[in-house]
Amino acid sequence: MAEKIVMLALSPTMETGTIVKWLKKEGDHINSGDVLCEVETDKATMDYESTFDGDLLKIVADSGSQVKVGDLIAISGKQGEPVEPLLASEDGHKGNGRVSPSEAKAPEKTEHPEPQEEPRQKVKASPLAKEIARQKGIDLRTIKGSGPQGRIIKEDLEKVSPEPHRVEKPSPTVKPELRSAEERIVISDKRKVIAKRLSESMFTAPHYYVTVKVNADTFLQARSTLNSRTSTKVSVNAFLVKFVAEALKRHPVVNSSWSGDSIIFHKSIDIALAVAQKDGLITPVVKNCQEKGILTIDKELKDLVERAREGKLQYEEYTGSTFTISNLGSYGVRNFTAIINPPESAILAVGEVYEELFRNNEKEIETGKFMDITLSCDHRVIDGAVAAEFAKDLKNIIEDPITVLY
Repeated sequence: MAEKIVMLALSPTMETGTIVKWLKKEGDHINSGDVLCEVETDKATMDYESTFDGDLLKIVADSGSQVKVGDLIAISGKQGEPVEPLLASEDGHKGNGRVSPSEAKAPEKTEHPEPQEEPRQKVKASPLAKEIARQKGIDLRTIKGSGPQGRIIKEDLEKVSPEPHRVEKPSPTVKPELRSAEERIVISDKRKVIAKRLSESMFTAPHYYVTVKVNADTFLQARSTLNSRTSTKVSVNAFLVKFVAEALKRHPVVNSSWSGDSIIFHKSIDIALAVAQKDGLITPVVKNCQEKGILTIDKELKDLVERAREGKLQYEEYTGSTFTISNLGSYGVRNFTAIINPPESAILAVGEVYEELFRNNEKEIETGKFMDITLSCDHRVIDGAVAAEFAKDLKNIIEDPITVLY
């Protein structure tokens, strides 16, 4: 008997998902555990695995479609079974389970008019293709679709230029037109979640910042010495994770979270590292850092970062952190402030290593290597004196790291 395949919640916070591409085509035999398609969630691109054995009778949501959790994306069963009854049952649902960004909220006036269709002439197009056509002012009747049954999909529109005669001067109640040198990009689910979470963090948690300059000479020499004794090169970030873990042991309030009427002190030190992706960022987490040496941390971190950049992390690998490090030193950034990653109470911003003249203990002038680190704190949890003590101890650990490396 033919059955519906619906969009599953691939992460606890997922409300909609965008089908990046189908890895199976209509007519393929599917076994339980096979990957049907790739889905972009609010955090990463994840594999959608089949829970059935049978044939993929029909793909309902094309590649590029944005689909609400619980809505229809395909139909499975045995070859020859009718799919029309299941499709008919979806007629009452807008877009057959597929939603474009414009359909996810109440409609509003936009800068381009909707492409007009001839009476009784229906154009087959995915919701994302319709959205792109609306933004570019493209008449879908002029496009030949390459999707299933001639459906117009995103790729069909990417190389099509807007039709000049379709662009009209906006009325006072319509948003201004884009200038010729501008382009409007529909944001991804991931970017929406990043915007929402960090806005809530910035405007809910009262941020303040503590910056210290750290002499990095001894730390970098220790790294060089350790790397000369191992087969792999230990990263700077692995050292930072280890140093921060040691400082958090001494200042457990910095490893805690605000919870309305209480403060949660975390027994485990789970440190996240902000990693850039092409459409946002993600924070893979090294768990139980208080129990791990620097070589173990480095091995885990390298694996997590590599898979983070490929969008292959599992949900539990980028959630549940108690503290986050954001390092922009490789970009040549001297210092900056970072927004706290909720529900944590602090985040450490790390700048580049730079050379500077300084006066040593013998009052002689010499050149040293320094780095600026800035701790962003939630004042609801961490008082200024506590933040200062944490920053001071972290500075001392970085400047004299030998006691915490083994």
